[in-house]
Amino acid sequence: MPAVTADTLTLARVPQAGLGDVERPVLGVTTAPQGYEGEGFPVRRAFAGIAQKHLDPFIMMDQMGEVEYAPGEPKGTSWHPHRGFETVTYIMDGAFQHQDSHGGGGFIKDGATQWMTAGGGILHIETPPVELVRSGGTFHGIQLWVNLPSKDKMTDPAYQNLEGDDVTLLASHDAGSLLRLIAGDLPTGNGGVVRGPGSTRTPITLMHATITPGATLSLPWKPEFNALVYVLSGDGKVGAGNVGTAFGSAYATAAPVRTGQTAVLGDGDRITLSADEVQDSRHAALEVLVLGGEPIREPVAQYGPFVMNTRAELQKAVEDFQAGRFGQIPAGALMPHTG
Repeated sequence: MPAVTADTLTLARVPQAGLGDVERPVLGVTTAPQGYEGEGFPVRRAFAGIAQKHLDPFIMMDQMGEVEYAPGEPKGTSWHPHRGFETVTYIMDGAFQHQDSHGGGGFIKDGATQWMTAGGGILHIETPPVELVRSGGTFHGIQLWVNLPSKDKMTDPAYQNLEGDDVTLLASHDAGSLLRLIAGDLPTGNGGVVRGPGSTRTPITLMHATITPGATLSLPWKPEFNALVYVLSGDGKVGAGNVGTAFGSAYATAAPVRTGQTAVLGDGDRITLSADEVQDSRHAALEVLVLGGEPIREPVAQYGPFVMNTRAELQKAVEDFQAGRFGQIPAGALMPHTG
């Protein structure tokens, strides 16, 4: 999992926990079911089984791979519509090409992120480049859907392409963890604030952290945001203190987690993560996504690629798509490579 790497000893560091900080407890841990998306690429449904009240403002997240493709095997999606939210695609290994009906497009690889605001309606495609299809290779990424409030659901579509070098790099207070801040902000130990490059209509924080075996990462977190931790790979623990034995209505102070699991956290202003001393032979560290945002607290109505507030708005989205109001596939457009 190369993504973007750096010498943590040279980076700004997040502050240690203070006496007044409130640790976020673990409310529950879920395991992502596995399936297939698009033309048939494997995904883990990271948020399956989690109540919307804990996800808000997020809708869903898929972990794409980690998979080692043989020549001719890499797959993507064909052209398809979206309305009412934003898609965030973060590629850690391999590459994806993107094109949409409003002029957006880019090549996503090596820790890059694409941020697409579907808004009032867009058509787009994401597919591996022909070189990867021919040669095969490792592919690994995530796609996150971020909801838009009702006032922004019909906004004009927009596109951001964030290269790997654009990401904001930080270290834990002891330099044992590398943080890649994609969106949102975090305080640093000198009283300053650092921000990720992603420009968001819905306030969120999104980061990818690498925690070395035996190390502990303590993160300050906005108390008004929700908080989720998804394990991309490795084994460790979420929360401070002893491992709890009950989830659901009872708070647990900490919980063991492994690849493909999501921890839902309760209220507080501090998140603690730790990596087991021994990791599996394929991965040298615990790799996690830490994310949260300001809840929108509006009704959510979803039908496939449309996320609105009411059933009537969903019906209008389908009608507009069928009438060609989401734009047109450009002449000579990118198409899926099939080997």
